[in-house]
Amino acid sequence: MKKVRKAVFPVAGLGTRFLPATKAIPKEMLTVVDRPVIQYVVDEAWEAGIEHLIFVTGRNKAVIEDYFDIQVELSATLAERGKKMELQLLDDLQPKPGTSSFTRQQAPLGLGHAVWCARELVGNEPFALLLPDMIMQAEKGCLSEMVELYEATGGNVISVEQCDPQETHKYGIVGRGDDVGTGFRVTGMVEKPKPEEAPSNYSISGRYILQPEIFDILSTQERGAGNEIQLTDAMLKLADQQDFSAYHFTGRTFDCGSKEGFIEANVAFALWRPDIREKVIGNIGRLLRTVEPADFD
Repeated sequence: MKKVRKAVFPVAGLGTRFLPATKAIPKEMLTVVDRPVIQYVVDEAWEAGIEHLIFVTGRNKAVIEDYFDIQVELSATLAERGKKMELQLLDDLQPKPGTSSFTRQQAPLGLGHAVWCARELVGNEPFALLLPDMIMQAEKGCLSEMVELYEATGGNVISVEQCDPQETHKYGIVGRGDDVGTGFRVTGMVEKPKPEEAPSNYSISGRYILQPEIFDILSTQERGAGNEIQLTDAMLKLADQQDFSAYHFTGRTFDCGSKEGFIEANVAFALWRPDIREKVIGNIGRLLRTVEPADFD
């Protein structure tokens, strides 16, 4: 069994739901408290033992590459001013030389196509895939738990969460099989099924460990929903050849691709910060006292 060493981050999306901000700033660089969204996802990958970061970018995303590079002028200025704490923070967040790569997705052809664009950088080994819109909050990272399950089961691993049984039509849904390790075997996958046709209420939640055979399938995968190359369609074919297991993530997941999820993430992560928690609680309390009860109806 090969170790999961590489992680793919598809960051080519336009972020139209956050216009006009994303006219100049990639959505992945919008900040939750004081860190870009992408930093939280990268931190989760590093915690899980990932050694190489692969970013699939698009036009106007050069700032992401710059963010993960050394800024000589900034470091020099901080050093001159004796800002040792800030310098150490930047050093801790800096990928080591040769451990990050960037490739371009020239056309918005879907998640499956974005993953396929990383094929040469991944090579013939299993890899993690983390959707950068989804940031997760837990004492132990979701991907760390998935790596442990992968080491027990091999094959492919996906993260799932339980959704409202009446909202299965919004998600990719998996069938639940026998328990294995810290998860369970996946007996099937259905994209956005009607509630009465769903095999369970376990929805796929943005974290994957996939075997490299997925690239061969994606190379000939026809366009599906939205006229895009869908990763779920390719995983369904891969499931005919290889086992899939699911890790049931029970922490909090925030969809930072939506305004509501982004605001909720800011509040939740601020409340996790001991240096600002009390002030944030006080500020939120004062704001809520100015809201009329009828506004919550």
